[in-house]
Amino acid sequence: MLRVFCFDSLGVTVEDVFLIDPDPVRGGRERGVRVELRLLDPEPWRGSINASQRVVADRAVWRADFLETAADTKDRMHHHPGMIDNEPGQRVFTEDLTGDPMGWLESQLADAVPLLESAKVEDPERHRPAADALRENLAEVVTSVSAVLDRVRAGDLAKTPVRPGPR
Repeated sequence: MLRVFCFDSLGVTVEDVFLIDPDPVRGGRERGVRVELRLLDPEPWRGSINASQRVVADRAVWRADFLETAADTKDRMHHHPGMIDNEPGQRVFTEDLTGDPMGWLESQLADAVPLLESAKVEDPERHRPAADALRENLAEVVTSVSAVLDRVRAGDLAKTPVRPGPR
């Protein structure tokens, strides 16, 4: 299930994921929720005033993975600050994230501008109105992440491993 929250020039995606780590040393299956902060590309107006408009949430600039293995909950939770060209880079593990995942998420997304700066987004302050709108609606985003994670833990979501290619 993919959920997208749009706040003018910024979006937040919430998606259940099931990953099989290809590294034979780390190995293992991970299930959980992936949260990404994305830039919403401006699109030209099309059609009448009543026409549906195109929404493009392509460029991911920050990611948090609320992943768990079957053996130990919260053991693979991490984040990827400053994603470049949609690539996540190294996993960053912090005690704050595993200690209080939703509180940590709320603190990270409370001001998205520093996350944009870490990703080297040009003129991150131009996204200030969208960052403010995200902060004002943060409870709804965090509630959604928590609900999806609960459904993953219950076995309702993240049943099929992610595979490269079309969905």
